Amino acid sequence: MFERSKKGERALLLQPQAPGQADPQALDEFAELARSAGATVAGQLLARVERANPRYFVGSGKAEELREQRQALDADLILVNHALSPVQERNLEQLTQCRVVDRTGLILDIFAQRARSHEGKLQVELAQLKHMSTRLVRGWTHLERQRGGSIGLRGPGETQLELDRRLLGERVKQLQKRLDKVETQRATARRARQRNALPVVALVGYTNAGKSTLFNTLTGAAVYAADQLFATLDPTLRRLDGLDCGPLLLADTVGFIRELPHDLVAAFRATLAEARDADLLLHVVDAADPERDERIADVERVLAEIGAAEVPQVLVYNKIDLLAAADQADHSGAASAPAAAYRLDHIDGGELPRAWVSARSGAGLEGLRRAIAARLGTQRVCADLLLPPVAGRLRARLHAQGLVAHERVSEQGWHVHIDAPRVLVEPLFGMPDGDGSWLREHLLAAVQGATYNPATTAS
Repeated sequence: MFERSKKGERALLLQPQAPGQADPQALDEFAELARSAGATVAGQLLARVERANPRYFVGSGKAEELREQRQALDADLILVNHALSPVQERNLEQLTQCRVVDRTGLILDIFAQRARSHEGKLQVELAQLKHMSTRLVRGWTHLERQRGGSIGLRGPGETQLELDRRLLGERVKQLQKRLDKVETQRATARRARQRNALPVVALVGYTNAGKSTLFNTLTGAAVYAADQLFATLDPTLRRLDGLDCGPLLLADTVGFIRELPHDLVAAFRATLAEARDADLLLHVVDAADPERDERIADVERVLAEIGAAEVPQVLVYNKIDLLAAADQADHSGAASAPAAAYRLDHIDGGELPRAWVSARSGAGLEGLRRAIAARLGTQRVCADLLLPPVAGRLRARLHAQGLVAHERVSEQGWHVHIDAPRVLVEPLFGMPDGDGSWLREHLLAAVQGATYNPATTAS
């Protein structure tokens, strides 16, 4: 909307920090974000911010220092590791005479580069337009008014700013309608998977924790995986066989990051629904990250925001080979991880499984498979039932819900095999005329059993 430098992408990073709260990891992560966007980090500047300056966000003295350092480094843009208001962004651009991009704009730019699917492109464009809608003022300096030359069209007309806002609003409405349609299609696909009795396990975690590498190792797929932030945006699903709990669908999802823009979370809600509606979450953690506990907390916050906080989890501590190699190098100079590092244990009183693995080498994956099978076993109903001839209405309801895996007819009635998520079966316990109570009696779960036991009667 206005002329900007078309030179390279040499970036000067500005890292605000509160007094007494230095966080070198935050600056390292922001530098990695800049490189993921294709920028070359020319320099870094720390700024002590006790209270945001309404004009520049940082103080006027630090803003002048930022301008001088930008000129000395010949940087093409300034990246600020914090959300800026449109006024602050405009004032910094006028002062430094170069582009200024805040953390939200940088993440949106990375997403725009990485989106490949039709849905992903729509989601990113929607988030970008919402972000842009508050920054139209700085894009125009003349704000000339349109004038008509015919009867009924004379007068001041609309300003260019008003026209842009109207066009942008119309585009947002179009994108929202398309995304609503995509979300409906995804919901239909999820219902079809539920009818096919295949549980869904979703990989979630902080960006660059190794989710796509783990996905490829488990399924043999060839999803793009790289040592960079937000390497994967579009969800991918593959069937995974060979587990004690039977086949399942494994979903690779977008990574999370601290201070993820709210508009981006809202735009990717349909994609993140794969995690919200999953039967199990594999929360992948970079075991070699010194800030891994903070990363876990960041992911939990995003999961709560999308309504996935109550989905059962398995913590997967990935890259354990890097952690073990670093520990051994400190003591003996060795660089190989001991086999004891790859293990399966439990935390939170034995409720939360925790697997230590290396997705790159495949070590420890057998323990992870056991954890998945054990965790999913409590979430599914697997049983053989004999429905008498008078239970035709119950049989029809079971088929309508997609709970019957296969069926055989005999003189005694219908021999049905149920294999479905527990959350789809338990609502049927409330069916009238005794059908629900009969079903519950024959599917009553053992106290610690992994599946329903049809031989157990209700008390």
